Amino acid sequence: MRKILKKANLLGIMLLAFTSCSDFEEININPTAASKDQVQTEYFINSSIGGAQQDPHIAERVFVLYWDDAGRMTRVGTLSEGGSNDGWTSDYYNRYVSSWLRNINAGIEIADEQIASGSFKEHTPNLKQVARIWRAYIMSEMTDNFGPIPINGFQGVNPEYSNVKEVYYYMLQELTEATAALDLSVSNPGDALKKLDPAYGYDYAKWQKYGNSLRMRLAMRLSEVDPAKAQAEFESAVGSAFIQDATDNFSVKEESGYNDYTGVMTRQWWDHEITATLNNLMIGLGGVTSQSMLSADKHSHIKPANYMGLKFDDHFSSMTNDPSAGFFFDGLQNTIDPRAYDLFKIPGDFNDPEFNAYPSWNSNASITKRNLVDGSDNVVKEIEAAFTWNAYAAGNWGEKGSKNKVFGFTGTLPRLANKYRNDSNSRIFFASWESHFLIAEAALRGWNVPMTGQVAYEKGIADSFTYNGVSSQLSDYLTSQDYSRVGTSVSWTHTTEPSATVAVTYVDGYTNTAGTMNMKYPENTIYKNGAVKNDLLTKIITQKFIAQTPWLPLETWSDHRRLGLPFFENAAIEKPLTNMPQLTSGNFMTNTINFYGQRLKYPSNFSSNIPGGYQQAVEKLEGPDTVFTPLWWAQQN
Repeated sequence: MRKILKKANLLGIMLLAFTSCSDFEEININPTAASKDQVQTEYFINSSIGGAQQDPHIAERVFVLYWDDAGRMTRVGTLSEGGSNDGWTSDYYNRYVSSWLRNINAGIEIADEQIASGSFKEHTPNLKQVARIWRAYIMSEMTDNFGPIPINGFQGVNPEYSNVKEVYYYMLQELTEATAALDLSVSNPGDALKKLDPAYGYDYAKWQKYGNSLRMRLAMRLSEVDPAKAQAEFESAVGSAFIQDATDNFSVKEESGYNDYTGVMTRQWWDHEITATLNNLMIGLGGVTSQSMLSADKHSHIKPANYMGLKFDDHFSSMTNDPSAGFFFDGLQNTIDPRAYDLFKIPGDFNDPEFNAYPSWNSNASITKRNLVDGSDNVVKEIEAAFTWNAYAAGNWGEKGSKNKVFGFTGTLPRLANKYRNDSNSRIFFASWESHFLIAEAALRGWNVPMTGQVAYEKGIADSFTYNGVSSQLSDYLTSQDYSRVGTSVSWTHTTEPSATVAVTYVDGYTNTAGTMNMKYPENTIYKNGAVKNDLLTKIITQKFIAQTPWLPLETWSDHRRLGLPFFENAAIEKPLTNMPQLTSGNFMTNTINFYGQRLKYPSNFSSNIPGGYQQAVEKLEGPDTVFTPLWWAQQN
């Protein structure tokens, strides 16, 4: 793979030389210089896919620090608290402009030149269509992060910026035309070409399915703002071949080392712990007992149903609408979504082969005893976190946080399984479960789709269970009417709303006194004013969120921006948040869209180097260039 990348990078250098000549003129008289007939589209496709796979530098800044945080797949405290970093944003923006998009545009241009000249290979027209499909993806990634971008930009001239609606209409048209133009009867000339496609090995039928599924995703993005267009595009795409099973998933194999194919979650200094958002969605969901999933040696750690844990008012923040706030859960949940134990590993369970011991340079992952202290650093309580299951809201924990040595420490947290951290996996860009959850939502909207909403919903869950190796729990899970900690159940036919509160037990962590209380289900006030927790759309998006973990945080962020689903807890507000002053001690129990980052600000080098283009982009954004300005397709208030 490295040799392929080097070849693609060398061709990138050639591209710069080519684009300095108006018509790819002959490069002097150097007999070793490549001509327009010798440079091949497949090299540029390979380079663009590889780049967008994200090397460790870009992956840390974009996938982890932005998407994981905004999409609630790990707790960082950037967009979830209104923060961003111009350096990280600039690195991402520059790679997109100078490499990923430039390369794919060059590949398309080269294919057009060769086809026009009559000097092309049988598969060249198909490669052009593959390049158009991939270009639609990387454009969608860029516009979903920033907003307005050029449609025909970064091709050697100053581009015109298009608003988000224009970009989406363009991408949908490109996918329509490219998938239809693929000739599935074309045979490839051996393995050399296949090796230059890290996703599908130039299996054109699979590229066509991906193009149609991507069109379904982008069409659904418009469901709230442009429903007629969304429906028309979706029905057209789902009426053709799309990604229906795991063999057609768009995924790219990771590689060890430090290159474009190194895993996006491999930097050892990040814990990748379970988030409060995901934890609250999973606790109780599906009614499957921990006893049925865990080995007998762990059964003594399982707590009774409706037990909240140890209550520590002076050490755990309760100034958030996280329903689990204020407690340390001193064991394992009685029932939890079966995928939880596959995705995340129990603290202290060192015999689990998937337990991740990062970072390798210290023993923090194996330290499970930590202290709660007073203002003079005297120990108030020693906490043993081995075989416990906790997740905490981001935000400013103030004095409580400074006295709490437990809540942010590596060894006390359920963290992502080793198989996602050690370069041994395949990064998923689109999976069959997403196709089925999209179809379930489309059916709910009354659109013409090839299966019922329930069939699609349950197929999406089944595909996710298969991926996580927990299919033996599926039948019981699908019929469960048990509520999660945010008031949602699994069963498609069970839409009864939970009562406002549920009786729970707890123990005072300081005195060991048992107590009872009524836990109030959170009110997600950006979805149907908080009155609905268990309707069909909430079920679909909840399951979609869990299934997308940990590979697609950009999608979970986009679903939340579009619908306000699933429930995202607010950041803790023991002290005011510098980047989110609108979240206060008086409103933290209410959800509004400006309590969550909505986009990335354009990088400063864009505004300083191309002020005209920057001004045009911001005008098309129709709002200030801040992280809180919603995109066209997102909720606006």
